[in-house]
Amino acid sequence: QVQLVESGGGLVQPGGSLRLSCAASGSIFSINTMGWFRQAPGKERELVALKPSSSMTDYADSVKGRFTISRDNAKNTVYLQMDSLKPEDTAVYYCYARISPNPMREYSYWGQGTQVTVSS
Repeated sequence: QVQLVESGGGLVQPGGSLRLSCAASGSIFSINTMGWFRQAPGKERELVALKPSSSMTDYADSVKGRFTISRDNAKNTVYLQMDSLKPEDTAVYYCYARISPNPMREYSYWGQGTQVTVSS
């Protein structure tokens, strides 16, 4: 069994910063891609940032230059540093990972979601 546990959401004023963390635990052989998605009320879930490896990153255009994704492979953890936050960044943020619990399989896993609210 694999779990993704997120932390770090909350309420912040426009222009402020938050840092999200997501730790993977359980039966893990290897972790491939880790990343973040978000879903605002009435909208579909959308990609925020992905980090397939130590040298690759992928960001949504709406967050480029403001958000930074990083990974600590020793801790099986992915982070999302969010700066210059805007009200339109308000959403539930979900951690995502592609994990192999054994050498023969790879599955997608999701965290439970953490609320980020940007408001004055």
